[in-house]
Amino acid sequence: MEDRSGELFADCPPGLAPLLHRASVGIAGAGGIGSNVACLLARAGTGRLIVVDHDVVEMSNLNRQFFFQDQVGRPKVDALRENLLRINPALELRMHGETIFPGNACSLFDQADILVEALDQEDVKVMLLENWLVGLPGVPVVACSGLAGEGGTDEIRVDRRHGLTVVGDQSSDLSLGTLSSRVCLVASMMANETISLLRGRT
Repeated sequence: MEDRSGELFADCPPGLAPLLHRASVGIAGAGGIGSNVACLLARAGTGRLIVVDHDVVEMSNLNRQFFFQDQVGRPKVDALRENLLRINPALELRMHGETIFPGNACSLFDQADILVEALDQEDVKVMLLENWLVGLPGVPVVACSGLAGEGGTDEIRVDRRHGLTVVGDQSSDLSLGTLSSRVCLVASMMANETISLLRGRT
């Protein structure tokens, strides 16, 4: 297929497209946050994405995740690859259908310039962040905390601290349910923070 990336990213802010094209972003999780962050970064012109998720697409995911009904039952990394390449066929993708644990938490993402944490389970989230901050020192991390339920846009905030950026209301949990607008709001803010960090690193 013809490479039309120059045309695709012609409207990017001046000087940003070449910087993003050289960048590599690691994303842990391909659910509501991870799939939408990946979509936004692909649309922005990020050159390479490394995505890790062991799950499959379920019908209940479709209210907030970047998947479609004909992809239900497929591994998320396979379905997401297909969807991202429909945006930019020249995008380099490294998709891993694996469970993240301490032994691979760093090795799966060791080629990333920026790390995005997009996991649901609190214990796995904490494990991953601890391993990243120790095992991949100097690599900025963008994480999420609190995106469930409904609420005002101004409840979502960004907390930046020494290489770790946390986006969310930092209080809600998934027992409150999920709403596409709120999940995508957090994902958009995380993608924007990621791009801002990449501008300073690439």
